[in-house]
Amino acid sequence: MDLSIRGLVAPDGSQVSRQVFTSEDLYRLEQQRIFHRNWLYLAHESQLKHPGDFVTACMGETPVIVARGAAGEITASINSCSHRGVPVCRADRGNTSRFVCPYHNWAFSVAGDLVAIPQERKVEHSVDKKALGLKKVPRIERVFGLIFGSLNPDIEPLEQYLGDMRFYMEAFFERFPGGMEIIGTPHKWLLQGNWKLPVENQLGDIGHAPYLHRALMSATPDATQELEDMAVTVVPRAGHAASLKLMPTDADPASFAWGLDKASPPHMKEYLLEVQRTVAERLSPLQARIKGMSLGIYPNLSLLWGNATLRVSHPRGPGKIEYWSWLVLPAQAPDDIKEMLRGNYSVFFGPGGIIEQEDSYAWNQQLIGSRITYLNDQPYYYGLGMDEETIHPELPGIVGRCYNEHYARQFFARWREDMLGQESL
Repeated sequence: MDLSIRGLVAPDGSQVSRQVFTSEDLYRLEQQRIFHRNWLYLAHESQLKHPGDFVTACMGETPVIVARGAAGEITASINSCSHRGVPVCRADRGNTSRFVCPYHNWAFSVAGDLVAIPQERKVEHSVDKKALGLKKVPRIERVFGLIFGSLNPDIEPLEQYLGDMRFYMEAFFERFPGGMEIIGTPHKWLLQGNWKLPVENQLGDIGHAPYLHRALMSATPDATQELEDMAVTVVPRAGHAASLKLMPTDADPASFAWGLDKASPPHMKEYLLEVQRTVAERLSPLQARIKGMSLGIYPNLSLLWGNATLRVSHPRGPGKIEYWSWLVLPAQAPDDIKEMLRGNYSVFFGPGGIIEQEDSYAWNQQLIGSRITYLNDQPYYYGLGMDEETIHPELPGIVGRCYNEHYARQFFARWREDMLGQESL
């Protein structure tokens, strides 16, 4: 398998075999070498405000329960009963003191400890409950309110894993006083495609917008020109990336304050501009000038910055994605402003959003193309802008212009390295 992986992706990521998006064998190996070994997004602290609060999540194909325990600690447990494997939690979120398996009613605490076996009193020998709790996710760490977990107990600390990506994450998640919060439960829908395509798209594929989304962007020709003149993609560490426009120091804040557009009513404009004026002092003058578009954390977390959309591309087979999408809004914003900001999500990138439909169609069509076995000797070309990326005088990381595909080359080079790793833990 290692030899075939070496031939499927070029070491520099500039050529990627179609089989990377269709092979069942590769998909199974990804579960071990990608999703069992890296940090994965699980939840946001705003979803777990009180003891007993919980949400369900996935780590690849592994279902987990993320919960706040009685003492305030956050834990993550595999959602599978130690008796017969049935899920003990069947809700997206809630508050409880116990998770009870419906099969034999074994009961577990919020932290995953086995606390009751109804059948125990009917047998002669007692059961060692301490050895039969839900298996824990061994590593849990948090940054900017985001909760990450890893099935790899020996993984590097999250801060080191993210590296300079923290600079761009902070520019969004700490932009507002009081931080951001998740609104409601995630929208979930199934897509015909490979999980890596949405990730690649939102790492920095801003160059497709004037073409795939032509009908929408043709109404704002200045936006297309601004994209080509100012937009860059930044790779702080292979696999992570952000796309953004770094506004000039003398730019009008109304042209890039987060959430603000020409249709914003006066009181909303006043609020967002006031927040924008504080960013340079609370974060940094450089972060204040960032007009973000998208952001991605390896392997499968994405943020559509301008549309307040946090999302995870969950693998469900080489040709199927379960897409989860959350609305993310400033926690301390007035309710009426939150409601107006919600529209930017619903119209463009909710499950029925205009742009979402066009992107989903493209990912489905790419899967159809990848399944043409006659073309297995013709890899996809990711070489646009090759060697044109450079170090930026201000922004941390390697920077490429609008149509440079270096963000994708670095993603697939890291994917290749992971897939060539030692046997799974």
